[in-house]
Amino acid sequence: MVSIHRSPISLCLLTCLLLPLAGCANSSWGEGLQKSLQADDPNKLKTTVLPSPTTTAAPDQISPQTAQLPGDFPDAIPRYPNAVLQEVVPSTTPLPGTPANSQDVATRWVSQDSSDRILSFYRQQFQTEGWQILENPDTPTRSTPLTAQQGDLRVAIALQSAADSPASTAAQPGSAEQGTPFEIRYTRSNQNRQTAAPSASPSPAKGGLTQISPFSSSTVIGASGTTDPSQNQLASGPTTFSDLDKTPKELRQYVQDLARLGVLTPAPVKAKGKQTQSSSLFAPNKIITRREYARWLVSANNLLYADKPTRQVRLAVESSQPVFRDVARSDPDFAAIQGLAEAGVIPSPLSGDITTVKFRPNAPLRREDLLLWKVPMDTRQSLPTATIEGVKQTWGFQDVAKIDPKALRAVLQDYQNGDLSNIRRAFGYTILFQPKKPVTRAEAAATLWYFGFQGEGQSAQEEGKGEG
Repeated sequence: MVSIHRSPISLCLLTCLLLPLAGCANSSWGEGLQKSLQADDPNKLKTTVLPSPTTTAAPDQISPQTAQLPGDFPDAIPRYPNAVLQEVVPSTTPLPGTPANSQDVATRWVSQDSSDRILSFYRQQFQTEGWQILENPDTPTRSTPLTAQQGDLRVAIALQSAADSPASTAAQPGSAEQGTPFEIRYTRSNQNRQTAAPSASPSPAKGGLTQISPFSSSTVIGASGTTDPSQNQLASGPTTFSDLDKTPKELRQYVQDLARLGVLTPAPVKAKGKQTQSSSLFAPNKIITRREYARWLVSANNLLYADKPTRQVRLAVESSQPVFRDVARSDPDFAAIQGLAEAGVIPSPLSGDITTVKFRPNAPLRREDLLLWKVPMDTRQSLPTATIEGVKQTWGFQDVAKIDPKALRAVLQDYQNGDLSNIRRAFGYTILFQPKKPVTRAEAAATLWYFGFQGEGQSAQEEGKGEG
């Protein structure tokens, strides 16, 4: 055992140090020294940092609890997935077409996405979910909003200006720092306000098809929140047009029969420089676009062969890889156009036409393209080999050399259908085919009135009698 010997000098020094500390035990200096020597309390290690009163949070940092939707906010109104609700206020500006005393509600939102993307989403949603588009300006504002109606529910979408936006989001629309503020206003018609029921989805017509709006915009490409295009609605019930008296009398019966079946869609019209939808104008002598004819082609075929699924064109599903660069999954006519390409009806890289990478949906439909698409739907078989001389001997066309070689085969095969040929039905007797000439809406309808080959087929007239 080791013994520690302390010298008298060491003990004296230790005593001198302890006496001052003992004397200061009750002083503030002593208490401070004592606390500084204590171990840290784990419960006091957390530090709360308060934000500066002048700091403004970015839109994507704003808590969703800053505002709440009204309890009666209709489920039918599409909600932009990447937006935060900012405030709910009574609207001071009645919706277009509503009484001045209507009780409109305005909900104000902000999103980090661009204004084009937001508007594309709502245009596409309105089109695919059966809304009637009443106003469709290029840049919707509070005074001229994008307006749609479904049943007794009317909705307006508008981009907000900085003056209209909440303080935290006051910025120019599309600002990368502050986001894009926009407004959704809605109201129900007074006569149905008390008894309004949730909007039901439109019931499909015969063949499981209902109607797609004829409108689309290039801004729809890339829109988020797209619904499954395979559920797009292609044909509805009977359609009444107010201008069928302007249809050439040779084509009028064809148009009337197809309108009765709900195959035809109203023509897009321009009012005050803006493209809107007319609910009653067919515009029979107006040029038809490629997208419109593709939509009508699928609709008419599937409706006339509603009881023969093996003859129907399958609509493309959302997971399909787009065949054409200019027809994305979000395009309202993607299901029909892609479906025709996947069936090999229209030329595409899938059918070996590797240079046909664009569909040009809004371009006018030409006569030779009409024949190239429609005749395979009549014959249900590959088109025969054709030569310029062969077409000359059958049709006697003086301009046969101007016909595209791919379409030449369809023109020759169409001759074999006698008086039910598409050329005779749509264009009558002619020795000039004019292959590059645009097709009118009435002429296009005439070709869709009958599907079949050499007496084996189905007409819209027969289908109409069956429904009656």
